[in-house]
Amino acid sequence: MIKSVICGYKIEEIENPLTKKVRYLDKLIDELAKGKEMETILRK
Repeated sequence: MIKSVICGYKIEEIENPLTKKVRYLDKLIDELAKGKEMETILRK
């Protein structure tokens, strides 16, 4: 449920599934590097 701009691309506009997954991982790594917990990032 990531809806934002990642690396200059709107996640909703990316059509290629592999590219979308790579952007998700990039966002996940950025959030973890900021010190957020995995549960907070994944909104569980």
